[in-house]
Amino acid sequence: MIKVKFKVNTEEREIVTEPTKTLLEILRDDLGLRGTKEGCGKGECGACTVIMDGKPVVSCLVLACQLAGCQITTIEGLSRDGKLDPVQEAFIEEGAVQCGFCTPGMILSAKALLMGNQNPTDEEIKEAISGNLCRCTGYIKIIKAIQKAAKAQRAALAPNTSGGTRKNRDQ
Repeated sequence: MIKVKFKVNTEEREIVTEPTKTLLEILRDDLGLRGTKEGCGKGECGACTVIMDGKPVVSCLVLACQLAGCQITTIEGLSRDGKLDPVQEAFIEEGAVQCGFCTPGMILSAKALLMGNQNPTDEEIKEAISGNLCRCTGYIKIIKAIQKAAKAQRAALAPNTSGGTRKNRDQ
């Protein structure tokens, strides 16, 4: 057994667990964060994708012994003050959600992309979600949703006529 401290959705966590327990198991079983889904359990489908220290990772391949000091963001951590993240909103508005099983991992892969690239090309979007399998939508609506979220993110940061950004003006 090991004791490991890390953050999940900005909240400090400390658990005692087996060193080989996966982050996926910890999130779902120990912390009750069931938005992270298990698909293949082998790192091939992307259903369990979360953001770890700013990068998308498949949580079924991350072990407890690797978590010390890490910052994890799950689908539950994207909304703020009851308001969905722009990526979540765009997925809903564009109909990029069908059965919903791949959606949390897909959204977190998209979020990680947009954290580092506010104006991705279609090819960059396809590359960013290439590790996430969807059996329902055919990806067209997913790509449109990510484009829409990127546009919304750029608009929120664009300068306004009073010299500040929209984000600053609204605060």
